[in-house]
Amino acid sequence: MKPSTELHDLIRSLSKSEKRFFKLHSALQSGDKNYLKIFDAIDKQKVYDEDALKEHFKGETFIRHFPSEKNHLYKLILKALRAYHSESTVSGLLKQEIKNIEILYEKALYKECNKLLHRAKRMARENEKFYYLFELLNWEKMLLEEAYESGEFTKDLDALIEEEREVIEKLRNLAAYHILYSKINYVFRSGGYVRSEEEHAMVEEIAQHPLIVGKNTALSHRAATICFYTQGFCAWAKRDWSMALAKFERVRTILDGNEQIKRDLQKRYIRTLHYIINAQIELGDHRAAQENIRAMRVLKDRPGFSGLHIAVQVFNASYLSELRLLDRVGEHGKAVALVEKVLEGMEEFASRIHKEHEIEFYYTLAIVHFGADEMNKALFWLNKVLNDTEPTLRQDIFTYARLFNLVVHYELGNYDLLEYIVRSTHRFLSKRHRAHDMENELIEHVKKLGRTTSLQTKRELYASLYDRLRELMNDPNESLALKYFDFLSWARAKVEGISFSEAVRMRGARSSGTAGISDRKPTRSPSRS
Repeated sequence: MKPSTELHDLIRSLSKSEKRFFKLHSALQSGDKNYLKIFDAIDKQKVYDEDALKEHFKGETFIRHFPSEKNHLYKLILKALRAYHSESTVSGLLKQEIKNIEILYEKALYKECNKLLHRAKRMARENEKFYYLFELLNWEKMLLEEAYESGEFTKDLDALIEEEREVIEKLRNLAAYHILYSKINYVFRSGGYVRSEEEHAMVEEIAQHPLIVGKNTALSHRAATICFYTQGFCAWAKRDWSMALAKFERVRTILDGNEQIKRDLQKRYIRTLHYIINAQIELGDHRAAQENIRAMRVLKDRPGFSGLHIAVQVFNASYLSELRLLDRVGEHGKAVALVEKVLEGMEEFASRIHKEHEIEFYYTLAIVHFGADEMNKALFWLNKVLNDTEPTLRQDIFTYARLFNLVVHYELGNYDLLEYIVRSTHRFLSKRHRAHDMENELIEHVKKLGRTTSLQTKRELYASLYDRLRELMNDPNESLALKYFDFLSWARAKVEGISFSEAVRMRGARSSGTAGISDRKPTRSPSRS
């Protein structure tokens, strides 16, 4: 059995200050500290190698029960981290206060207990920590009982019961919003943008839920952020970019206005900013998108936004957004210049990058290199998507990766292989009932292009493909393909004999209402084969 890497992963995730605290914390313990030797040895390993560790410690007695030594070290590190971070979050402080209340209660120090209780309740209420507030109310009822037995009747039991009822209602309200968000999140994570009638019905059911469409249904700021976030997600799934932007901006406004809650919901804030950026990209507000990318990257310097998990999320969101922005405006040379930083970040964070973001990076890197006319590199990254065994996550990306694969192999001149890929892609789409007119047109045209050697025939096929795609793009369900790769600009580039990047810039100029592609057919220039 392959040795577990959990201890190695934990040690390698520690910051310098956390490591220093762990060693200081260990210095307070008496007796042998073999675990510190193991700690230092593992910390030096970039990749976990248990055989090397056993060889290194072969003269030590503890190596004979190495698994238990590792388990002991793991628990000690967690214990030290609990102490180190005990006052770094509101949840940590409330846990401490509740434990202090319990200790004082057991010592019958009820006056001191009440003092801590009211301070903790104020903190829980201000930060909308309803779970902790509910527990504190239980302690308050116990203290009230002690007061009654001592002949003190100054507190109102009915008021306490009403307060408890309100807290329970807010808890239920928050839980209900979490369930709705989980449902819309599942729809998008599994298949991306909605396209079929079934998917539209699922999103519409969530969008029309009374808690989503009703006014003043959110009973707390936390619930309100989920409400608007879910509304934004529903609009996003239906590709209503203006509505999505408005809803995600509402989430951002609520969090910016409640700094303590914002610090506690760091990931929600970053995700919100990520969707704001991408909605701005879709709406052509590229300057605002770039400004928000910069704002996201400086979050790590803000109070409450520290930690490895935040660094990973900022890396994923900011670089995926910037690569998409540069692709959308046809600046593929600038996008390629970012690739080295992206690869360094992916190596640094490695296993901490979720599978979805890993797939997105691979696919986006393939598009970036395609735009820079680096077809072999595009194929390299595209194969990482196509060869992945993930069965359920982001099937939209896997689907369009297969269509993009046709274009890449055509550009590489792999015409013999193209015959097989065309048949394979057609079978794949048929099994999943995903083949729409746009997909069918692309497959048929690429198949014919791969079979002909006549330049004239190729020009006619390019023109035919471009005209047909332009016509289909009036259908929102068909134009969805352009979110994954700009097949329309590729067809135009072949028609006019210009670069893909130039064609993308021309379409972008038209979308922003300045110059470029017009409603008339493009000039038929001798195209590149």
